[in-house]
Amino acid sequence: MSTTTLDKARTVLRPSREEMLARAPAVHHFWNTNKHTFEDAWSQWEAENGHGGIALDRSLYSPALLKAVEAAWDDPSREAAVADLFEEIFPGVYKAQFFNPENLGELRDYMARVADAGIPVRPPYGIVLNKGGGMLDPRSEGYLAAPTFQAFYRDLMDHFMRPIARLLFPDVYGYDSQTFGFSIQWQVGGDKDLRAHTDASSVTLNVNLNLPGEEYEGSTVRFIDPVNKQMADLTFEPGVALIHHGSAMHASKSIKNGERHNFVLWLYGEHGQIPYQHGLSGEPASPQERWSVPNITSDGSAPF
Repeated sequence: MSTTTLDKARTVLRPSREEMLARAPAVHHFWNTNKHTFEDAWSQWEAENGHGGIALDRSLYSPALLKAVEAAWDDPSREAAVADLFEEIFPGVYKAQFFNPENLGELRDYMARVADAGIPVRPPYGIVLNKGGGMLDPRSEGYLAAPTFQAFYRDLMDHFMRPIARLLFPDVYGYDSQTFGFSIQWQVGGDKDLRAHTDASSVTLNVNLNLPGEEYEGSTVRFIDPVNKQMADLTFEPGVALIHHGSAMHASKSIKNGERHNFVLWLYGEHGQIPYQHGLSGEPASPQERWSVPNITSDGSAPF
């Protein structure tokens, strides 16, 4: 019996957990050597219906958000309706219903099938390795290269996140051509917290992928404003997103029970450029400029 690319990807000798955590040179070599094998394996997995025929499309989004975003793309002067959906719940931190909770099961089912596919996906460095975490952007080693997911991911970043970020944070315009993303599964006995930190992004979007009724205890996101000496532990419901400057200090507190599933998505400029001083210098971008896709390709580098 001939060995397929999918078989090869599933049986390739993988680096140890210790080597992964230490980011040993052999780990970098592993991902680079097998890059095309894994990309082809994901295409084969999908062609063989490994994803169960799940269509990741715009029906996943909150109907109110989808309606407002589509209207703004059609006529950027109507963008205020998008901004109205986002509530500032801490200085510089906005919250809105991003995905439709009723349809989140499709995305979660897809990600569960990915986890069971047997194809290596690189976990995010700096976070303890677990089954549920993986890199989503093609700039990353060992990213989730399944064609259906990549089409969904690109649409999410270009059609939704970038114009929303520009609308809420006008200073990021011009520092948002590059994308980066990963998934996390917070769980007792695995990844359960993350110390206070800032992100190497212009803007970060953190989306809760838990399903309605999928409860967990703890795992609040703590935001810290050292200038105004404020701190708040925030929670967000299924399908809800928090969006903030990457420079906002934040931490994930320990999860006590259950699991919390998230996508964490970044925008930044070429070669990691971010706005170092918030606020605009010069003329702000026009609505037409905000609702556009940069004609710049990936610079090929990843923050981690």
